[in-house]
Amino acid sequence: MIAKTKLVIIFALVVLMNTYITSKSHICKIRRIPFISLITVFIILFVQTINAEVKLPSIVSSNMVLQRNTTIMLWGWADVDEKIAINTSWLSKPISIQAGKDGNWRVAVKTTNSKEPQTITINDETSNITLENILFGEVWLCSGQSNMHMPIKGNNGQPIFGSVMATACSNNSNLRFFTVDNVGSKTPLKDVEKYTGWQQASPKIVSNFSAVAYFFGQQLQEILDCPVGMIHSSWGASSVQAWISNEVLSSLQPVNLDNENITKQTQKIPTVLFNAMIYPLIPYSIKGVLWYQGEANRKEPENYKKLFPAMVKDWRSRWGIGDFPFYYVQIAPFPYGNNNAFQTVDNSAFIRETQLQCLDLIPNSGITITMDIGDKYSIHPPKKKQVADRLLFNALNKTYGYETIDCNSPVYNSLEEENGGILLKFKNAEMGLYSCENLSGFEIAGEDKVFYQAKAKIKNGKDVFVISDKVLNPVAVRYAWRNWVMGTLFGTNLLPVSSFRTDEWGDATKIEN
Repeated sequence: MIAKTKLVIIFALVVLMNTYITSKSHICKIRRIPFISLITVFIILFVQTINAEVKLPSIVSSNMVLQRNTTIMLWGWADVDEKIAINTSWLSKPISIQAGKDGNWRVAVKTTNSKEPQTITINDETSNITLENILFGEVWLCSGQSNMHMPIKGNNGQPIFGSVMATACSNNSNLRFFTVDNVGSKTPLKDVEKYTGWQQASPKIVSNFSAVAYFFGQQLQEILDCPVGMIHSSWGASSVQAWISNEVLSSLQPVNLDNENITKQTQKIPTVLFNAMIYPLIPYSIKGVLWYQGEANRKEPENYKKLFPAMVKDWRSRWGIGDFPFYYVQIAPFPYGNNNAFQTVDNSAFIRETQLQCLDLIPNSGITITMDIGDKYSIHPPKKKQVADRLLFNALNKTYGYETIDCNSPVYNSLEEENGGILLKFKNAEMGLYSCENLSGFEIAGEDKVFYQAKAKIKNGKDVFVISDKVLNPVAVRYAWRNWVMGTLFGTNLLPVSSFRTDEWGDATKIEN
């Protein structure tokens, strides 16, 4: 009704202007100022009429994948109090809603398990929107920093193993991608500003898409035999603070963006990536989240232990669909310019320890350990498929009910003093432990808190015995406790054991043998 009223006003203005021009054509130019003002009013009203049409968020479009067999949200914007009719190809009755006083509208819609392409039409007095080729399937959001962002084609001088064959075999109309481009904002945006809309997997598209997200989605689609939608929103070198809302982050640390120039080092500025790259996606229904981040926060492990779980809790609260699965990757070993760091936070073993501890702090979560697939010469390891595989094992076991898919790395549990050494026991090692070579990376210490390189061997198929002739009365063990190391201890499922320590000392030292 309001849109029609504006059209009537515009028509009247057109008539009035025509009369004005005819009757005043002989008047000097200075008398044409009212005419210019009249044109301005006309343009403003015309633009307002355009804005009154129903609008949808960028992620709600043709070719999208909607989470199957659940209740999803459709939302958008219209004129104040505008009445909107929504028809879907899978529901027998149309949906009638009305925009609010702020022009926002939202409606819950039940999806099915159908594999057939669907359509949605959305109409009001001035709009007629048709969304086509929509699929019901599994939708996952992928976020983090550069190791999540790294595309199938790799970076300059940094390959992805298996990328050429993966790209060649990527045609798949049941696998689709949506990418949020890198943008920051001081305040939450109602829609993403830059993005690549929903696209079907193909060699051209896959080449530039996140390798971890692609490998995960491609295999999930084949295993479940249903459509899969992967939403990618990550930024290289981003800190966890950048992905947390202002409301939550302000409760943990001071946040003041008033004088921040968000065009420089945007990905390190608190809250701005949440505002521009996560908030606009809510409440698009997802099955879960894949997260690969931590390098940017490696020197603040204790702070990360508070920030990361707080971020997950905040995201889940805002989506309002319960504690959806949250599977994340522990950062891989890398020299970081100082491989001799031991007790200081320059040693990335501390952030790896924190990430492992977060598993107990975040409900319905899973971790991917990467101790064996790092790269000494690149912070972006090329074995991204192995990372995706291990994320997939978590999803299959914990989300999709494939209980025989073992997804857990063995985790240190307890110790016993035995025959001048220490016997380590592990959780998640029901099938035992394995090493394809001699165990290395173990260090042992006595009450003096001085660690020495130690010998280690698997005992009874499920424990590890550690000993050194330089420590007669040992009380503590550390494993792989440095920046760069290649893991040698695995479960029988070939999932590696994380670096760990049996102590909590803040003043330990190490003697290089």
